[in-house]
Amino acid sequence: MEITEKNLPELLASGKPVVIDFFATWCGPCRRVSPIIDELSQKYAGSVNIGKCDVDAEEGLAAQFGVRSIPTVVFIKDGKVFDTQIGAAAQSVFEEKIEAML
Repeated sequence: MEITEKNLPELLASGKPVVIDFFATWCGPCRRVSPIIDELSQKYAGSVNIGKCDVDAEEGLAAQFGVRSIPTVVFIKDGKVFDTQIGAAAQSVFEEKIEAML
């Protein structure tokens, strides 16, 4: 799922936790995180909204969350930032952070 300034309010209003992977197409570590995010979005479908945000296309949204380096994955619960993962990490790291929100 692509997350943009337009659809984020709707995702937050759903009441489900939201996970945003801030990435860029030219970023090597982002390409390592991307398949993990894809797999997690399937695993947690229905309970967590998980998607990606291209920082080059959505500079405003990246700035809103203070993204200064990529990949940055932001975990949002009850409309507030719950946790953040800066840089590539193992899938288990992302799963632990998601499970902590549930």
